[in-house]
Amino acid sequence: MEEDLNPLHGTAHLLEEVDKKLMVLLRDGRTLIGYLRSVDQFANLVLHRTIERIHVGNEYGDIPRGVFIIRGENVVLLGEIDKDREQTLPLKEISVEEILDCQRREQEQKQEKHKLISKALKERGFENNEIVEEF
Repeated sequence: MEEDLNPLHGTAHLLEEVDKKLMVLLRDGRTLIGYLRSVDQFANLVLHRTIERIHVGNEYGDIPRGVFIIRGENVVLLGEIDKDREQTLPLKEISVEEILDCQRREQEQKQEKHKLISKALKERGFENNEIVEEF
């Protein structure tokens, strides 16, 4: 029988991450980066000095959000930021205005593609055109 070296179970493992810089991917697709200050038994998180990072291609922009409270059920992925590797990423930081404009254009392109696919399906006799979004 294998012995568990960590006596903490479930969300209690998150207590080891307090005061570390974490990246949190939310269910709605947003990416938050901040310092974990608190966690409870439901995996609700409190992040401090939080930024919302928006990626479009190889570019990104950071929107300051301050203190951010996240319901545990909205967390998809959580991980510690490697400070050494963060500095060497092949990404280009651009202004908030530029990244929001890039994001808007990307969303418009996806909507246009969705309309074209829906139209093609309708022409082929498919009435229920629910298409699963690509991630």
